[in-house]
Amino acid sequence: MIIRVKTVDSTNRLLKELTEAGMADSQKTLEEGTILIAEMQTAGRGQKGRSWEASPGQNITCSLLLYPNFLSLKQHFLLSEIVALGVKDALDSFTPHLSPFSIKWPNDIYYENRKIAGILIENSLMQEQITQSIVGIGLNVNQEVFTSDAPNPVSLKQLLGKSVCLDEVLEVMLRQIMHWYQQLKDGQFDAISTAYYDALYNKTDFDNLTVSPLLS
Repeated sequence: MIIRVKTVDSTNRLLKELTEAGMADSQKTLEEGTILIAEMQTAGRGQKGRSWEASPGQNITCSLLLYPNFLSLKQHFLLSEIVALGVKDALDSFTPHLSPFSIKWPNDIYYENRKIAGILIENSLMQEQITQSIVGIGLNVNQEVFTSDAPNPVSLKQLLGKSVCLDEVLEVMLRQIMHWYQQLKDGQFDAISTAYYDALYNKTDFDNLTVSPLLS
């Protein structure tokens, strides 16, 4: 199910609110895979509380609802891996003549040294199990001018030299994320982590971690 809104402060916040309302009324529980997309997001958040710049109607700002109750808290980073891989794969499919996109740890998507997408995952827990995940994604699609202090942003339009249909990008991105999510459900943990590692922009950042992100 796709929920579209014109303007919202945060798609993650609104989707969480709608999910909680559904939990209070079992007849309205939102199905897994529900996505909320906003034409304009006024207070989008990135990692470490950073803001996310997105001109209205030019980019994808959305949140995806998942119920990964088959994962323990210690396995939470696998969610970051599969979402990042899904977004990367989608972008690669639109730019077959360019070099592949990469993942900058933990889950930003880069083209060479320029950032095109960011991901923020918020998990709900019951004891040591993940019961719900809200996956916020900001993806630069048709924006050409960036005014924030975000480091070196880029969009698909800048890379391709033409506008891209937002709905087409959204459809492909969701399909790729759910493909990797199915791999996660099937227990293909090693294959997922290997693909993630191979796609890293700078493997040194990952290799130098004192604690495995899978266990953090």
